Amino acid sequence: MTNGLSFGAIFAAIGRVIDPDLPATIHGDRATSWRDFDARTSAIAAACHAAGAVPGDRIAHLMRNSPSYLETTVAGFKARLVHVNVNYRYTGEELFYILDNSAAAVVVYDAEFAPLVASIRHRLDTKLYLQVGGEREAFAQDFNIVAASGATLSPQAHDYCDMLFIYTGGTTGMPKGVMWEQGALWGNMRASANPGGIPPETLADQLGNIAHGRGRNRSLVLPPLMHGAGMIIAISTLARGGTVVTVPGDNFDPELAVTTCQAVACDYAVIVGDAFGRPLLRALDAGHGSISSLAVLVSSGTMWSPETKAGLLRHAPAMMLADALGSSEGLGLGTSVQTSANAGAPTRFMADGNTLVLDEAMQPVVPGSGVMGKVARRGMIPLGYWRDPVKSAATFVTVDGVRYSMPGDFALVEADGSFTLLGRGSQCINTAGEKVFPEEVEEALKTHPAIDDALVFGVADEKWGQAVTAVVEAHSAVDVETLRAHCRQHLAGYKTPKKIIIVAKVPRAPNGKADYVTAKAMAVT
Repeated sequence: MTNGLSFGAIFAAIGRVIDPDLPATIHGDRATSWRDFDARTSAIAAACHAAGAVPGDRIAHLMRNSPSYLETTVAGFKARLVHVNVNYRYTGEELFYILDNSAAAVVVYDAEFAPLVASIRHRLDTKLYLQVGGEREAFAQDFNIVAASGATLSPQAHDYCDMLFIYTGGTTGMPKGVMWEQGALWGNMRASANPGGIPPETLADQLGNIAHGRGRNRSLVLPPLMHGAGMIIAISTLARGGTVVTVPGDNFDPELAVTTCQAVACDYAVIVGDAFGRPLLRALDAGHGSISSLAVLVSSGTMWSPETKAGLLRHAPAMMLADALGSSEGLGLGTSVQTSANAGAPTRFMADGNTLVLDEAMQPVVPGSGVMGKVARRGMIPLGYWRDPVKSAATFVTVDGVRYSMPGDFALVEADGSFTLLGRGSQCINTAGEKVFPEEVEEALKTHPAIDDALVFGVADEKWGQAVTAVVEAHSAVDVETLRAHCRQHLAGYKTPKKIIIVAKVPRAPNGKADYVTAKAMAVT
């Protein structure tokens, strides 16, 4: 455990050491200096306490990507409130579930969601509503007026154990709040906080790094901040005194993304797999913008194809691409790095000594044995799921006195100790007694030149038990039998989809994650 090193402690002190004229956030034409960012977040934190919120209470974020989201996040850390991310696609009852389950004391929302909030607020015990933009509802305070009030926050006893929740939808059931201690989450970020040096262990060390600009980035965050991939990179960037760059608009605009990257000279960017990578590549190939300033482009949350990586490297040969294997339940499971030197190579993950692949007997898989196992992470991992001890016990397991997070990823361990990710067991297809991981078939389909995206899943079948089925998105004419023949060139026969449906757009969430429920509905109608 570190010496009280939490996000709250860092942000409470950052104004004393950072150049106040540097930008903390850039969103379109709007840049917010660290001077203003520090003052605004302190004022919002003070307003939360004035409304009756106390350390340990929850603060919910119902917003699209914007500086207000990041100001709310940091204000919560300063006030020792627990971050709660809310999917802005939720309906009234889904929104009520999140706010009620988390017992949110403070809710900050964009004006477009005001009718939803108004429809459920009488069922909640929320102490403060802050509305961003629009004509303010009578029950809420104006976010920007509060942020510009100049109010100050009294000193807080920030601690390693101060909490942060990451609500994850998962594949079944209601969303679950993953409980992270801030110190543990920061501990997973420390290696990137001081590249090439000793990771900072104390607040003084980290403030020294910030004062000298060590590890400072201009990070282009393209996924929604409401999801883990974007949120974690944004928090990490700000905690190192960097700049978070977000792109205006309700939907992902690849042309605007690459022109923004060029205009701001971003040196770091985060995406989520091919759902972001392929449109970015098409925009670049069409002559829009540039990513030549990027030193690192990381994808988290889902794998992306070697072909897309190789294409992006053509536009930024000095760039490093990284697949960061992780989930809300466990960060740092493994990393696969690709550069111009190995462009197009298969995706294999390397990990530190805290990631293992365990067999059915919960023992480490022998490298090169061909035995399939589950990826497990020990060390700095979450405490469990908020208010769900049953699911906590299923995901966070103890083996020989060691506690592991096991989100459900299956893998094979190669002879050199690297591992090949197979996919999530919850999506595994059982066809005629054979197991098929959808990700493997999806990647095979996407290697066909006509295919932009694909989702694969099992559909109940009298003969096969489950029939391997695919929904694909094509940018040029292709017939189903050609795609099936293409798959047979890359995969065992039983993995070839029995049915392929060509659609205008493969269904995905705003963060790029697969929407298998909608995809299955397309296949059975």
